[in-house]
Amino acid sequence: MYQIAIGQKQLGASVVMFLRVFLLLVLTGVAAAQDRREAGLELVLLADASGSIDTEELAFQRQGYASAITDPAVVAAIESSIYGTIAVTYVEWASNTAVVVDWMIIDGAETAETFAKALTGPPRQAYGGNAIGGALLDAKRLIEVNDIRAPRAVIDFSGDSIRNFSGPSIASARQEVLAAGITINALPILRPEDGRRAGANLEKEYADRIIGGPGAFMVTAEGRASFAEAVRRKLVLEISGQTPENYNVAAGRD
Repeated sequence: MYQIAIGQKQLGASVVMFLRVFLLLVLTGVAAAQDRREAGLELVLLADASGSIDTEELAFQRQGYASAITDPAVVAAIESSIYGTIAVTYVEWASNTAVVVDWMIIDGAETAETFAKALTGPPRQAYGGNAIGGALLDAKRLIEVNDIRAPRAVIDFSGDSIRNFSGPSIASARQEVLAAGITINALPILRPEDGRRAGANLEKEYADRIIGGPGAFMVTAEGRASFAEAVRRKLVLEISGQTPENYNVAAGRD
């Protein structure tokens, strides 16, 4: 009887310890959930910084995104969205990826301007050839490990090439991203001014091999003159959850 009593006592202590640990985990999870920021959309702006993009072009791209994010049509799309907010990060990709502007909640003109200003300062940190598969997986990771909760997640991939010199294949990375419920949209950058179109039909390659997921679409930048407008148009569509086929965005007017 004495041995049985000791065993019951030890068992009771184990149950109490288990319950304490379980309660601690539950409370920790509740606290973490409460600390998470909410937004209507998690958006990774994944911009080309590979060898085909020189320093001047890199600055031009950043300025294009800065102009687009502060455009009245984009701000209006954010403010009229179901949550009234989006979460955005700007990441440059080459053989590595580099976060230029970390996750920021944008809810109007003031926070959009803050994001735009943050784009202009940081030095270039992405170099080398194309690693598109790795870039897509890094963007997926940034969505999964942040402190933001949103009903939609989108990777906004831009580039002037479909080559993949290192890292995971585009096909395997794309499949992994889509399996996680993340949509990939694309902004192919054509380069008629210097003859570098990066293949016979970059738009078809991006349509076939890059974009995917619910409502995925593509907006083409024909060159420098139309780059900022293409980015603006694409952002309005992404924020509103629409596609070019069912939402008419006229140049300069939405």
